[in-house]
Amino acid sequence: MPSSRIQRLATRLANQIAAGEVVERPASVLKEALENSLDAGAARIDVELEGGGVQLMRIRDDGAGIAPEDLPLALARHATSKITSIEDLEAVGTLGFRGEALASIASVSRLSLTSNPTDVASGGMTATTEGRDMTVSVVPAPHPRGTTLEIRDLFYNTPARRKFLRTEKTELGHIEEVFKRQALARSDVAFSLRHNGRVLHNLAPAIDPAARERRVSMVCGATFMEQSLALSREGGPIALYGWVGFPTFSRSQADLQYFFVNGRVIRDKLVTHAIKQAYRDVLFHGRHPAYVLFLEVDPAVVDVNVHPTKHEVRFREGREVHSFIFSTLHRGLAELRPGDATAVDHTSNGGPDTGMGWAATPQQPGMALGVPMADRGQLGSVGSAAHAQALQRLYGGPGSGSGAGGTAGQVQPNEAVSEIDVPPLGFALAQLQGVYILAENVSGLVLVDMHAAHERITYERLKRMRDETGIKTQPLLVPQAVAVSAREVAVAVEMADALRALGLVLDATGDEQLLIRELPIALMGGGAEALVRDVLSDLLAYGTSDRVAAHEDELLSTMACHGSVRANRRLTLPEMNALLRDMEMTERSGQCNHGRPTWVQLGMSDLDKLFLRGR
Repeated sequence: MPSSRIQRLATRLANQIAAGEVVERPASVLKEALENSLDAGAARIDVELEGGGVQLMRIRDDGAGIAPEDLPLALARHATSKITSIEDLEAVGTLGFRGEALASIASVSRLSLTSNPTDVASGGMTATTEGRDMTVSVVPAPHPRGTTLEIRDLFYNTPARRKFLRTEKTELGHIEEVFKRQALARSDVAFSLRHNGRVLHNLAPAIDPAARERRVSMVCGATFMEQSLALSREGGPIALYGWVGFPTFSRSQADLQYFFVNGRVIRDKLVTHAIKQAYRDVLFHGRHPAYVLFLEVDPAVVDVNVHPTKHEVRFREGREVHSFIFSTLHRGLAELRPGDATAVDHTSNGGPDTGMGWAATPQQPGMALGVPMADRGQLGSVGSAAHAQALQRLYGGPGSGSGAGGTAGQVQPNEAVSEIDVPPLGFALAQLQGVYILAENVSGLVLVDMHAAHERITYERLKRMRDETGIKTQPLLVPQAVAVSAREVAVAVEMADALRALGLVLDATGDEQLLIRELPIALMGGGAEALVRDVLSDLLAYGTSDRVAAHEDELLSTMACHGSVRANRRLTLPEMNALLRDMEMTERSGQCNHGRPTWVQLGMSDLDKLFLRGR
């Protein structure tokens, strides 16, 4: 039994306890070391590993270096050059600041720290220590300007911790992930990574935008860059930029998601929720979006001192940050239109890509979505005189006017037509089995799921009508009492105006009771109590809620599904072309309401491969 008397922990034991919080595995060590090198202003960082980082980890940088007299202090607990007062702590601008990392690492390894703050190579000094006694010895050691941190035999004196390590391959995978995060965060810095003498990564510094895109492509893969759109937005003290994957470039796991706040990689539930909301209407069930995003805010409005590993942060104005992230991504994804990027067949997400991209220009005026499909036969095959003329030149005939009896066999393409004359989804050729529309554009063949496409068009029209008229509410004949917590009552009172904007009118009738007086008309007859609880839960967690809109969208989606053209419905060529033009003008038309793709592009090279042409 331990003594019941209070006593001060031994230095070594205190360091090992701290190591349990900071040093989980070799990747944790590398993270702390890279952050120190970046804080020191390094322009190049070289990492050398042996045995998955357990046997050896050597991190060398060309940063500012450490003065010889400060070397022993650098290995002491709570010793740092990055903060000196509470004011510094409230506006941390560096990656590291706690002053625990090196001491914690030294307590569970054999560590040497060599540094030189001058340009004289002979001015270097080395400090060495072992976890056994934590004594530090300092001797001269030639070294160019910068610092080299060498860690050997990680967890050699804590065998229980070492048993929890995985295989060398697994630990190396975790290390590479940490390496990639820092390489993305600081594209202006050169990085290299070697393992057991083999070069795994060698990244040159990337300063200009094109070089930064190459850095992201090298870290995340060329396919990600091809299937993503660039975002950049500033709003007062907040700025967000980076890349988000097209909805069709989704992942089965959340393994390609990088979010940085002031250069620090984080995993924050508020951020994740905002991004998930933005993708809600376009992502297939169970899939995860891919993104590399950078958020820049005033360091004074974000608290990075909420977790030992600094993976989590707390925003002073979480609601504004959530709204800014959501609105930026939501608008960017909404403005994707067919033809904004070249459609290519990629199989990384288990199926062909739809080729959506960033819309750089506002949508052009076109046919009204309210025109029923059955009434479009006389509106013109493509919705404008210019397109009709292009169709005539492309197919060598008058418009498309073959009607329901028109077939692809009657079409004679004209190769002299200009790409400018042909809309992104081209012109309809025929209908396949009453399900798919076959169209031709300048790239080749376009296949359209007509029900899925019309479902999205109808859904977006219904949402726009809802947004124009606002959420209509109806008082309950008998107000419904709901038992909630005191915190939920408080947030309901504090955010009464926000709740009213959502169509919810609630009255506090006790410390732990609310009365539901009004609900959105569209949600009458549903689970009012569950809805209120979910909304209040969101408000407590994120400062905002989209539950009402989500429930209304579900109803509108169902209405759109039933109101859309069904399979086996025969369409005339003018009706098919009208649907293609509506797709080109409709937000999020690359996916149906359930996240399925609405169209795919088969280029001439893809078709040539099917028939072994050119071999």
